[in-house]
Amino acid sequence: MLDNTGAHENRRPMRLSGLEPLIITAESNFINVGERTNVAGSRKFLRLVKEEKFDEALAIARHQVEGGAQIIDINMDDGLIDGKEAMIRFLNLIAAEPDIARVPIMIDSSKWEIIEAGLQVVQGKSVVNSISLKEGEEKFIWEATQIKRYGAAVIVMAFDEVGQADTYERRIEIAKRSYEVLVEKVHFPPEDIIFDLNIFPVATGMEEHRKNAIDFIEATRWVRENLPHVSVSGGVSNVSFSFRGNNVVREAMHSVFLYYAIQAGMNMGIVNPALLEVYDDIPKELLEHVEDVILDRRTDATERLLEFAETVKGKKKEDSTQALAWRSLSLQERITHSLVKGIDTFIIEDAEEARQSVTRPLEVIEGHLMSGMNVVGDLFGEGKMFLPQVVKSARVMKKAVAYLNPFIEAEKSEEQKALGKILMATVKGDVHDIGKNIVSVVLGCNNYEIVDLGVMVPPEKIIETAKKEQVDAIGLSGLITPSLDEMVYLAKEMERQNFEIPLLIGGATTSKAHTAVKIDTEYKNAVVHVNDASRAVTVVGDLLNANTKNAYVAKLKKDYESFREKFLNRSKQKQYVALGTARKQKFQIDWQKSNIVKPREMGIQKLEQLSLKELLPFFDWSPFFRSWDLHGKYPEILTDQVVGEQATSLFEDAQKMLRTIIDKQQLKAKGIFGLFAANTVNDDDISVRKKGKEIAVLRTLRQQLKKSQGKPNLALADFIAPEASGREDYIGVFCTAIFGADVLANSFKEAHDDYNAIMVQALADRFAEAFAEYLHLQIRSKHWGYAAEEQLTNEELIKEAYKGIRPAPGYPACPDHLEKETIWELLQVEEQIGVSLTESLAMWPAAAVSGYYFANEEAKYFGLGKITDDQVQDFATRKGISLAKARKWLHPNISS
Repeated sequence: MLDNTGAHENRRPMRLSGLEPLIITAESNFINVGERTNVAGSRKFLRLVKEEKFDEALAIARHQVEGGAQIIDINMDDGLIDGKEAMIRFLNLIAAEPDIARVPIMIDSSKWEIIEAGLQVVQGKSVVNSISLKEGEEKFIWEATQIKRYGAAVIVMAFDEVGQADTYERRIEIAKRSYEVLVEKVHFPPEDIIFDLNIFPVATGMEEHRKNAIDFIEATRWVRENLPHVSVSGGVSNVSFSFRGNNVVREAMHSVFLYYAIQAGMNMGIVNPALLEVYDDIPKELLEHVEDVILDRRTDATERLLEFAETVKGKKKEDSTQALAWRSLSLQERITHSLVKGIDTFIIEDAEEARQSVTRPLEVIEGHLMSGMNVVGDLFGEGKMFLPQVVKSARVMKKAVAYLNPFIEAEKSEEQKALGKILMATVKGDVHDIGKNIVSVVLGCNNYEIVDLGVMVPPEKIIETAKKEQVDAIGLSGLITPSLDEMVYLAKEMERQNFEIPLLIGGATTSKAHTAVKIDTEYKNAVVHVNDASRAVTVVGDLLNANTKNAYVAKLKKDYESFREKFLNRSKQKQYVALGTARKQKFQIDWQKSNIVKPREMGIQKLEQLSLKELLPFFDWSPFFRSWDLHGKYPEILTDQVVGEQATSLFEDAQKMLRTIIDKQQLKAKGIFGLFAANTVNDDDISVRKKGKEIAVLRTLRQQLKKSQGKPNLALADFIAPEASGREDYIGVFCTAIFGADVLANSFKEAHDDYNAIMVQALADRFAEAFAEYLHLQIRSKHWGYAAEEQLTNEELIKEAYKGIRPAPGYPACPDHLEKETIWELLQVEEQIGVSLTESLAMWPAAAVSGYYFANEEAKYFGLGKITDDQVQDFATRKGISLAKARKWLHPNISS
């Protein structure tokens, strides 16, 4: 059992070795681990390994040892290299370099096969980095047993089935459990156990991060006093991530952290000597501010260090006194200024001052804060503030409310009286929520309580929550066409259950036409399409105002009835041709003269190590501004007389976020594509082949609108040579995606920072589209090579001035989302790069693009339009699905 008698006088030394022994005793100084031979931590090392320049890679290892590293960490985990082969090769090369091989090796990998391969060839006694209880005790015990057989030491991460340890209690709980399993069940030598107790950043502005450093230090103390003979390690630079770019502060933070962590028992770790100040040389004032943060000695330690950091960075503005002149205004004016300008630096101290001036803390929210937010609402309504500014205001408001909530709860006061409670949800099967989040923020800023159920919410949960929370309205969002059916179903269900609350409809796929024709007819109470965030406040205000509600709803119903009649009449006036006739009028290409280029690289390829920097030149910024309700074309929008100033500010914030995302590798791009032989068969089907064998069939749909003489009824199949032509043609399919946006956005939401949460999602969408544009260029010029000499500007790319097209399932030319299933099966998309499909065939992660590549110079984009029942029946037969299923998926394109 564990020895809990306190500090251990007679610690067993850890014995490691390369060509020379490294014996770590209680008297040993701090052991520094070099990490530059890690493909995840060094871009240069990754590049050298990928290019097989192992001589230069060895030079990095040599530099680490010469720089004082007593152990070198080697990691070869990368999707574009054979990690096992690279680990074996590099360790064998090190063995022939005595000046490197003299130190012990840390074999670092998340893959057991690579760890074991390293253990089989490494000389001396190494360290394995790492194992944990993340996947349960059984795997933990098996891996520890194997490591013990190889005679290596092991790093144990503070991670279990629940997740990473992020508090003092969780750190010691996981360490204690891991130690007991290793020592009592595996009989692992305790002196060969190294705990990594997770060093996380401090001074992030998030309350839950305040104790990150002190919790690590105290957990280290507990581990060294209660778990005999073990060591404690960690990556020290993590603690100062909040001050990237300010080396003076970072160096001081590392030194202070190590000063106290080493005293507590941390005896090894990854430290960059270039970012380390001598503790005694740290200026007294800087030392005080840093220690306040590291040791969590003051509630305002973060704010004070942030302000002080500017003085030592040498970039503090000379006119700072003038810039802070507003701080001499009255309390209400200061709070209003903070809310209008989106400044959260002083909101906590102002909220506290306001709390001291009132009887109940709730009065600060209902009085001071709502007075300020009313100004924001008025300015927004008058067009004097724009959406990005409002979202920043919401961030300040949330920070203040989060500070006041504990005081309100302690007093057990009644909740703040909101103007109304609104349930917001992205419907089942759909994963897109940027628009929903923006509307939620805007309504929240105008004193509406928001119940946000997130994405992919089934109708049962929406109904149940609406009843439980007694909401005043329900807002539904959707981006893909199947979402429209979900909205219709929910309207029917609300009618069946006698709901009387308004239903708000929004999202890229929705429209006034669909709302009026399909949804409004199913629900006797108010249904209203909200096409942008700026209208949401007015609409909800009219719907919930007892004095205006009845008249507004009556007017709304009448308007939708009139719109519906006109729309249906217009539809009846249009004429459609039978499918057989449409096929006879297909787009004609002279296939004997058409230039068909065989791809240079046939088959399937993955892209998992693409730098985000490579995608920046392919950004189309105009949709980014539209997502923030700022309308105009980039770059002209930056100088627009109305929105130019706000667009420029938003663009600058986006650039800052991009730099952070790229520098910290917070998002990851993954893609996959395949180029195959193909021919059109049965008029509208594309047979995809490999070595003459059919491996998939892509079903296309054909326009049926009656056209003037000589104008074709198009289908995508028209752009692939028919089998009867005797010529082999080709087609491509692809998927690109950006991973990590949901996690990063949620971290901002948890910090009450909706502005940056929405910014992350908007930028992730731009990255995904840029990736698709980048990959299409690579296809045209390199992998397929049918436009090898292409030289187009980004503006020309945005205008689609290139040869060939890349239509996507769910979009106008091919609105059938079911074809995604064929692409996923053909490329094994989920298995290969991790992009999955929801039950409504939305892609997850949401920042993803998929589609086809057509190379024919006559291929063009088009809209399918309405189709008739004969094509629906034909489609069901071709796909081998029921007529009901075909109607469900083609519903928006079925003629009324």
